[in-house]
Amino acid sequence: MASPDFTAAEIEAGRKLFAAAWQFTWASSSVDTLPPMRDVEIAFAGRSNVGKSSLINALAGQNGLARTSHTPGRTQELIFFSAGGRLTLVDMPGYGFAQAPRDKVRAWTALIHDFLRGRVNLARVYVLIDARHGLKPPDTEVFDSLDEAAVSYQVVLTKSDQVKGPALAAVLEATRAALAERPAAFPVVLATSARSGAGISDLRAAIARLLAEHR
Repeated sequence: MASPDFTAAEIEAGRKLFAAAWQFTWASSSVDTLPPMRDVEIAFAGRSNVGKSSLINALAGQNGLARTSHTPGRTQELIFFSAGGRLTLVDMPGYGFAQAPRDKVRAWTALIHDFLRGRVNLARVYVLIDARHGLKPPDTEVFDSLDEAAVSYQVVLTKSDQVKGPALAAVLEATRAALAERPAAFPVVLATSARSGAGISDLRAAIARLLAEHR
């Protein structure tokens, strides 16, 4: 059954897009080691331990695709995944708190900002927010950077299965309100859960729609 926000055809396009065999293709710890800019890229950003790797695994239906960890700051590079088509997924280092030396965290932060400013084939950044906690100051700082760089971004709530209906609705509304005046923000906020699968088909459809728009 199609979501109210997506047609049945878009839901099916999203399913087919992520039914392919996704695999790791590249890792970059500096701007100098980034791969050539060929495919349409979408990146997943978020605070440390927000569930980026888990969401990527859920999208692809492959539990072992992106490495997950309960230790904040485990992802220390830009990790690229492809299924051989026109789309590349980028798992970014988490921002905010991380169990790593301060100089390493500063290096990750610089890499993230340099990547966002200079990647012309980057179609959208999906900024992941933990639905249990809502927006935090590090998130708004990333919004500021994306607005300044004129990079399109969309907020995706993670772990939504752990928030009761009225509380989830409140987080969704507060997030929409915070994005309303931001020039590079896509207005639709999606709620997902990698554990229950809630919202995954909608996110797949949103990505398929974005890819179609970049043909």
